[in-house]
Amino acid sequence: MSEIATLNLDGKSIQLPVTVGSENEKGIDISKLRAETGYITLDNGFGNTGACKSNITFIDGEKGILRYRGFSIEDLCENSSFVETAYLLIHDYLPSPDELAKFSALLTRYSMLHEDMRNFYSLFPRGAHPMNILGTMVNALSSFYPSVDANSMTDDIDVTAARLISKIRTIAAFSYKKSTGKPFVNPSRDASYCENFLNMMFWSPVNGYELDPEHVKAMNLLLILHADHEQNCSTSTVRLVGSSHANLYASISSGISALWGPLHGGANQAVLEMLERIYEEGGDIQKFIDMAKDKSNPFRLSGFGHRVYKNFDPRSKIIKDICRSILEKQAGQQPLLDIALRLEEAVLKDDYFASRKLYPNVDFYSGLIYKAMGFPVEMFTVLFAIGRMPGWIAHWKEMVNDPAARIGRPRQIYTGSTLRKYEPVSKR
Repeated sequence: MSEIATLNLDGKSIQLPVTVGSENEKGIDISKLRAETGYITLDNGFGNTGACKSNITFIDGEKGILRYRGFSIEDLCENSSFVETAYLLIHDYLPSPDELAKFSALLTRYSMLHEDMRNFYSLFPRGAHPMNILGTMVNALSSFYPSVDANSMTDDIDVTAARLISKIRTIAAFSYKKSTGKPFVNPSRDASYCENFLNMMFWSPVNGYELDPEHVKAMNLLLILHADHEQNCSTSTVRLVGSSHANLYASISSGISALWGPLHGGANQAVLEMLERIYEEGGDIQKFIDMAKDKSNPFRLSGFGHRVYKNFDPRSKIIKDICRSILEKQAGQQPLLDIALRLEEAVLKDDYFASRKLYPNVDFYSGLIYKAMGFPVEMFTVLFAIGRMPGWIAHWKEMVNDPAARIGRPRQIYTGSTLRKYEPVSKR
C-alpha cells in the first residue's frame, strides 16, 4: 500500500501521496495541493522541492555518495573514460566494444565546425570571454542543425549527442584562441577526445605542443567528475527552458549561461585566487582561518562546503590525488599545493568548520590542476561546461520523452501593493 501524508489545513484534512525513489528517497506529491486547498508551497531556491523524477544521477549528500546510472563515481574514475561515461549517461548502460568504437568514430566525424560558423569568431572583440563565446556559438548551432526534436533524441540519439559533445570542445578551443589572438587549430582524426582538446588549445605553429600523458589522464578524470550532478542550477535551467519545447541547442546554451555565474561554475577560480592571495600575503594559514570565522569580516574560505554534500564531496577525494601527482612535478606551482594541503588540514581539525560540515569540495583542487596544465582562469568554467555536456543532454532527453512532463511554471507569493487607482499625470 502506498504511503500517504496528511496535511491539516483550515480544519480540513488533505491526503497527499508519497513518492519513493529506488534509493528510498521520499517526496510528498503536492501537484494537486493548490487545486484542492488554494495554497501553494514556498521554497526559496527550491532546496526542498523535487521538480521531476529522474533515473540519471543519484546523490546522497549526508553519506557523500555520487552515482551515474547506478555506477559510483569512484568506480567510473578508476575504470572508465569520459567518452564511455558520456555514452552511459545518455543510454543508461555501458557500451559494448563495438558501440564504443562507433560512438568514438562519430565524435571524430562531427568534431569540425561548419566553415560559416568559423566566421562568427571574427565578430567577437579580441579579449571576449570564452564562456560568452561558447554560449553564443552553441545557440547558433540550432541554425545549422535545426531538426533537433524528441525524435532525434531517440532514433538519432548517437548522432545528436556526438555532434554536441564533440563540437563543444572545438568551440571552446577556438574561443580561447580567439581571446588570445592566436590561430585556430583543427581537430585530428588520430587523437583521443582529451588529446584532441588539449592539442587544439595549446598547439601553435611556432611552439608546437607535446602531450603529457598525465595531463591527458587528468583531463579525462576532471570531465568524468563534472559529467552530471542531478538537478543543479544549470541542469535545472536546461530542463526548464527545454520544457517549453525549445530546441536542444537553445536549452544547452541557457545552461551554459547559468553555469557562468560565480556561485555555480566559477567557484574553482575563486579558490585559486584565494590560495594566491594567501601565498602573496606570506602563507599564514591561521590568519585567513581566523578571518573566515570572524562574522564581521566579509572574507570566506572558497572551496569548502557544498549545497548538497553534508559530508566529504566524493569528487574531492578523487581529484586531490591527481592534483598532487601533477603539481609535485612543477616547482612553480608547489607553493600553492602546499598552501592548499595545509589549509585543508587546518580546516578539518577546526571544530568551527567541522561542526558546520564545511569539508573540501571538488572546486578546491580543480583550479590548481587546470592552472598547472596551462589553462587561464577564464577557461575554468568552459572546462566545466565541456564535462557537463553529456549530463545536460541526458536530462533534456529524459524530459522531452517523459509523458508526464509539463512546461515549468513556478508560482509565487505576491508581496506588492494591493489595488491602486491610476491618477493622470496632471494630478500627480
